[in-house]
This record gives sequence, C-alpha cells and structure tokens, in this order.
Amino acid sequence: MIGHYAAEFERDQGCTEAEWLAWLPGAVRGHALSLPSPGTAQVVIDAGTLEIAWHALPPRQIALVRLPRLAIHFRFVAVDEDARQRFMRYFDLYMQRGGG
Repeated sequence: MIGHYAAEFERDQGCTEAEWLAWLPGAVRGHALSLPSPGTAQVVIDAGTLEIAWHALPPRQIALVRLPRLAIHFRFVAVDEDARQRFMRYFDLYMQRGGG
C-alpha cells in the first residue's frame, strides 16, 4: 500500500485475470461497477469515475515458481482528492493477498 494516490498511476498485480475479476466487485465496495469491454472497468465514485484497464504481463519467475501478473492502469476522472484517497485505501486493503 502507498500513502498517496495520484489521479493516474500504474502498478503490477500478482494474479490472473480471472482472480482480478472475481475480487474487483468486492474491492469497489458497493460503488457502481461496469465492464464495458475486455480488459477495462469503470467505477462510479461520487460525481466522477475511475477508469481501470489491464493486460497480462509475462509471469514473474523465481527459481521454479512462476507467478501470474497483470499490468493495471488507474485513471480517476472528476474524483476529488479525499474521495480518491478513501476509495484506494479500501481497494488496496481488499486486494491484499498473502504476506506475513
């Protein structure tokens, strides 16, 4: 997790597209979610939207272990700073998997 979320940023997510799509409805915490085309989603946040786009990356390999990865692009449109920070804090907590 990070402390500040810009209006537009990218990150890698260690999961398959099927896992991402299964987790996404819970991560948006009741906000309206649509999937307008493969590899894209839109989330309504107050009067604005979050546009999300993703595509598969080559798996990360550590010795014999291969981990799936997605490149995720987040773009907030007309979402104020406070709403963006609140949304992403919950989103990141929801999407956290594994760890110690």
